[in-house]
Amino acid sequence: MDRLLRSLLSGFICRGSISFTTASGTSFSCGDGTGVPVAARFLTREAERRILANPELALGEVYMDGSFVVERGSIADLLSIVMSQPAAVPDWAKTQWWLRYLVRHLHQLNIRARARRNVAHHYDLDGRLYSLFLDADRQYSCAYFETPDATLDDAQLAKKRHLAAKLLIRRRHRILDIGCGWGGLGLYLAEMCDADVTGVTLSAEQLQVAEARAAERHLSHAARFLLQDYRDVPGTFERIISVGMFEHVGVAFYDTFFRRCAELLADDGVMLLHSIGRSEGPDATNPWIAKYIFPGGYVPALSEVLPAIERAGLLVCDIEILRLHYAETLKAWRERFMARRDEAVQLYDERFARMWEFYLAAAEMGFRKQNLMNVQIQLTKRQGVVPMTRDYVHREETRLRARERGSRPALQMAGE
Repeated sequence: MDRLLRSLLSGFICRGSISFTTASGTSFSCGDGTGVPVAARFLTREAERRILANPELALGEVYMDGSFVVERGSIADLLSIVMSQPAAVPDWAKTQWWLRYLVRHLHQLNIRARARRNVAHHYDLDGRLYSLFLDADRQYSCAYFETPDATLDDAQLAKKRHLAAKLLIRRRHRILDIGCGWGGLGLYLAEMCDADVTGVTLSAEQLQVAEARAAERHLSHAARFLLQDYRDVPGTFERIISVGMFEHVGVAFYDTFFRRCAELLADDGVMLLHSIGRSEGPDATNPWIAKYIFPGGYVPALSEVLPAIERAGLLVCDIEILRLHYAETLKAWRERFMARRDEAVQLYDERFARMWEFYLAAAEMGFRKQNLMNVQIQLTKRQGVVPMTRDYVHREETRLRARERGSRPALQMAGE
């Protein structure tokens, strides 16, 4: 077992420096010796067998279970090395990758009932968990770091401002927020842009918080939140925005999503899609992420998204790629979570805390070391709806920044 483990891990890890100790006490090193060294230990033979059988699933599981521990450095340091290798998947696991890729449509078959269950799995957790690491407005998507020293709260506010600027919102515009989360963006658009916002979510926990926040800000008349699937939303809207929700749609439903958005969007309307994306080609969702974090979720390549947009009759007016913004966002979340990790253990247990630690670290390294990025796609139904140059974005941001200075202090979430 030790010889096989050493051979396979050494064949995969050719960059960086990781020392492994097996359950029997044998030690060996992998990599070219560069960078900060990391040391890890297998505590059981079962953990070793699982890594050999299905490494993409098992690494997170054995870390969660405590049968694989990092003795020098952190799990983030180890994943930084593992996810920096020339091969994204170990050679001995490529057959499993192909099988997942071939059946990915089945895993992402997000019909209404299944979509709601998938959302509840992640977003209906104890709300105090998210207060441990998110900003005060509980923005659970990529922030926009205008400067390297921006705080998480500043960067999340800048994200909302940047999105609003691209939408070119006018007073009393009807806005649909697909996947409204805890209501922070919708409340911003209602307050800063004098818009009439309808936000939809499939999370009962998010709905409850969003409605309470609207009432506390005396914005219930301008920002309404509904427990509703995007496929069932009625009406017409001058603006549509979706932030961090498209990753839950599923490849098989891209045509459905964009055609429904085209039906809901006014003829002179503007839509903005903010989503994680792959800068390379189509892929399959990591099995550990699919099982424990985002069941039914998938990060698309642009080559999978743009054809569906074209088939829906929508025009792409602008595409902006945010490269390392999500890596910095996740770093901030991970550091904040680790600073309050004991509270997560009290809310759930040690295994859950290790799961969340692994998730945040793996997600960060996916953006920092691999092919993930964030994309903002601006869409219309006809030419001439948005200006010919991007100058308007800066002008709108300047206007909104001035309004923010004169507004009330941001609402603090419970637990902050």
